[in-house]
Amino acid sequence: MQMVKNIFITLTVFWFALLVFMPKQELYFTLEKELLKQDIEINEQSIEEGVFSLNLIKPVLYVKGIKVATLEKINIFTLLFYTNINVKSLLLDESLKSYAPGKIDVANISHSVFTPFHVNIDAEGSFGILDGDADLNERKLRLDFKETTKEIDSIRSNLKKDEKGLYYETSF
Repeated sequence: MQMVKNIFITLTVFWFALLVFMPKQELYFTLEKELLKQDIEINEQSIEEGVFSLNLIKPVLYVKGIKVATLEKINIFTLLFYTNINVKSLLLDESLKSYAPGKIDVANISHSVFTPFHVNIDAEGSFGILDGDADLNERKLRLDFKETTKEIDSIRSNLKKDEKGLYYETSF
């Protein structure tokens, strides 16, 4: 019993030390390089590193050199087996408002190693509230709109309807 306890304590200390001393900024810069291969660029005003998280302050998102969105803050939180990305105040560029809602107040994107092929998405914004799921194995995205506002009318032509209500579905 003592041996099991010592192994458990050692693994817990190792896991905690790994999280605390993990080079979060370097991992983020590696992610930026990978996104750049897809012509996606994130320019942030500053980066703040926490014990378990990394905060990007006032990032601007560019796709193929075109400004797509401005954000107030992105918080990336990880425990290695669970990762959560929290986006605050995403403002879409004026030229894209006919394709997507103009403002997202809060969005949460989470992934767990216990469900490795699924990414959960929750968001609230000028369009209302949505819940979504990205299936990485089948390469499908489905966003279910729970509560909608009048601003959703600009994208209603891209939405479908079923017994749950309005939803958006696509492959990637």
